Amino acid sequence: MAGRPGGRNRLRREGGVALLVCLLMLILVMLLGVSAAQLSLQGEKAARGERDREVAFQAAEDALADAERDIQAGGGEVVEPACGEAPVWQRVDLSGAADGACTLAYGAATGAAMQTGQGFLPFKKPRYLIERAECHYPGEDASAAAAPSYCYRVTVIGFGAKPETEVVLQSVFRKPE
Repeated sequence: MAGRPGGRNRLRREGGVALLVCLLMLILVMLLGVSAAQLSLQGEKAARGERDREVAFQAAEDALADAERDIQAGGGEVVEPACGEAPVWQRVDLSGAADGACTLAYGAATGAAMQTGQGFLPFKKPRYLIERAECHYPGEDASAAAAPSYCYRVTVIGFGAKPETEVVLQSVFRKPE
């Protein structure tokens, strides 16, 4: 070192640059790790949301089957649609919070049971509304003299494990003759 003037200063400058490069590399690796963690959390949120929607969908399908059993048994609270107004299912609160008089909770007429409120179960029972209307198959006599034939529009709401998850389904059902 004695033969090279300024040798120590050059080593100090190179050591400082290496430290700076290492710090920048560590920051980049940390940013990549944070990004990967955020992506995995977003995927988990999406999977939870889809699972909750599936729980609500299954509850709504169960309510459709319950309403059909109710219709076949001849019971149930059937609402007649008013002419010239929006269909009943568009005017009532299906959740049962405001206007529970028009809707029935799952099992209210059939006695069917459903567990709710725990883990991945729906947070409350689904509800349904039954509307009766005249209907005719293609080619049937639709004149006033013909005996009326009825179809039932069933509208249901199913709930997920979270209160904000709701699925509404609708079907038209005709009693077998």
